[in-house]
Amino acid sequence: MTHWRRWMAGLMLGLGLLLGGPLAMLAGPQVELEGNWATSDRSSAGLAPDPAAMREAVVQVYAARAFGWRGAFGAHTWLAVKPPGAQRYRVLQVTGWRRPTVSVRAGVPDRAWYGSLPALIADYRGAQAAALIPAIEAAVERYPFRDRYRVWPGPNSNTFVAWVIRQVPGLEVALPATAIGKDYLVSGWLARTPSDSGYQFSFHGLLGATLAAVEGIEVNLLGLTLGVDVARPALKLPGIGRVGLARPIAGAGPVGEDG
Repeated sequence: MTHWRRWMAGLMLGLGLLLGGPLAMLAGPQVELEGNWATSDRSSAGLAPDPAAMREAVVQVYAARAFGWRGAFGAHTWLAVKPPGAQRYRVLQVTGWRRPTVSVRAGVPDRAWYGSLPALIADYRGAQAAALIPAIEAAVERYPFRDRYRVWPGPNSNTFVAWVIRQVPGLEVALPATAIGKDYLVSGWLARTPSDSGYQFSFHGLLGATLAAVEGIEVNLLGLTLGVDVARPALKLPGIGRVGLARPIAGAGPVGEDG
């Protein structure tokens, strides 16, 4: 009986650690449960340079809370590219409501994701960005799950962004802890982290661990991330995300928050 009680206490503690954050997000104002896809905010957040005024190449990566109750658990991520001299951005992302799942369209790169304002997590410009764009677009064409999408534990939009980042030398971006699906590896159980500063192990996105200079120490349980950033002290909590010092934006951008 004593062992059974200890096992139950441990189980309840574990569930509390995993679900406490998402439950707190559901109870707070950050997640809009009554939202409507058709009427949700899709305006620009003002984070991307005006392509008409910026002749240099631009590569950016964004993250925003997922729509509705899913936002209590995780974020949606996407990429945007603008070649030198181009007058429009191309937005590269995966969505679950169309086939193929990969979308490459001209559009506003920093639009709110159906009511949720995005955070800029990578910002490459100039010659560095121009060198990255062909490799990014080639990787997008090779993405192996073009006809497959699964919200949990992947492959999903975050699986796509993490995979593309790993395929492009010089594109080194640590995705937010709330990007559920980022740890779903396309092949094998071991890979370099998206920041290219360490390694991660993952069993189908359900169980894994990460050790890297940028990502820090992360444990993935059922797709949710618990972790600690040692270099820039912060905790990473399921649903809540990063709590502590902000992490610099990858590339040449200013310092921003991690979701």
